[in-house]
Amino acid sequence: MIGVPSLILIGVVALLIFGPKKLPEIGKAFGSSLREFKNATKGLTDDEEPKNNKDDKK
Repeated sequence: MIGVPSLILIGVVALLIFGPKKLPEIGKAFGSSLREFKNATKGLTDDEEPKNNKDDKK
């Protein structure tokens, strides 16, 4: 797992590379991408659950 010191280091490096004005935009884009990924994976797991329930009834 990533600890608190590692997260702080990553934040400082990102701030140095992208600058303070660009960082919120990057964070917002990353958050929306992560949300879309979670929704897509949730859709995949929802599709698999009915198949498992049919197998359980047999």
